[in-house]
Amino acid sequence: MPELLSTSLPVLPPPKVGKVREVYDLGDQVLIVATDRISAFDVVMANGIPQKGEILNRMSAFWFGHLADVCPSHFMTIASSDIDACLGAAHPELHGRSLLAQKADPLPVECVARGYLTGSLYKQYVQSGGALLGLSLPSGLRDGDRLPEPIFSPATKATQGHDENISFEQVRNILGGEVAEKVRCWTLELYARAADHAEKAGIILADTKFEFGRTDEGIILIDEALTPDSSRFWKRETWKPGGPQPSYDKQFVRDFLETLDWNKQPPGPKLPPDVVAGTRARYVEAYERIVGEPFVATNN
Repeated sequence: MPELLSTSLPVLPPPKVGKVREVYDLGDQVLIVATDRISAFDVVMANGIPQKGEILNRMSAFWFGHLADVCPSHFMTIASSDIDACLGAAHPELHGRSLLAQKADPLPVECVARGYLTGSLYKQYVQSGGALLGLSLPSGLRDGDRLPEPIFSPATKATQGHDENISFEQVRNILGGEVAEKVRCWTLELYARAADHAEKAGIILADTKFEFGRTDEGIILIDEALTPDSSRFWKRETWKPGGPQPSYDKQFVRDFLETLDWNKQPPGPKLPPDVVAGTRARYVEAYERIVGEPFVATNN
């Protein structure tokens, strides 16, 4: 069960490489390949999580289909036959982990929906005494508490370092009023629909981030959707406000890294086999609960 850490398609120009994904320009379309790389504290680790890329890719495809009536997206297909035909040759190493998508210009804002108070927003909530970013939150909330109603909590897109939470008024200044209202509305509707589905599967969707892009036809949903890399998924049966929650995201890796004498600067350390296996098991369980089918890798 080898991991795929990078790709190369000689028939195409080199891809745009992110922490996990590699994006090939096909003209009016893009081919997005999800590798098995994993990052934490904005640093890519020396090794990856086998088949993580396929889990993320197939989970995104599920959500794009499930939420297609909320807003248009860049999703076209993840079918291996269609992607091989587009590339003019078979590429088994890409099967299951590639998504053919409409090209769009990304908006310079991360659109985050939060139904629970945790992470960076909780830290700001404590530091500010509850008054932050134009949001009206009740006093006395604990880490992990459910919010009275989901909130739109946007952030800047940082090319280096961490994203920074911003107010909705700042989003209006960046995107313009009409687009800002549209992406806020879509973000909250996508979250509400996804949280309801996850709840029925025994999972709490604490928060998630979406990205939107601009095409000649208008604004569309792009990038990944509602995966453990872009969302906080908690086990409903173990949810207990007042501290960190058992989760399906990368927290298992972060917890291990905190035990190391590592300055959180590149290069990332190598993850031991038990951390790799434990992380993969969490991703697989999240997939199986949400998608409602066993995860069987395309290339065993």
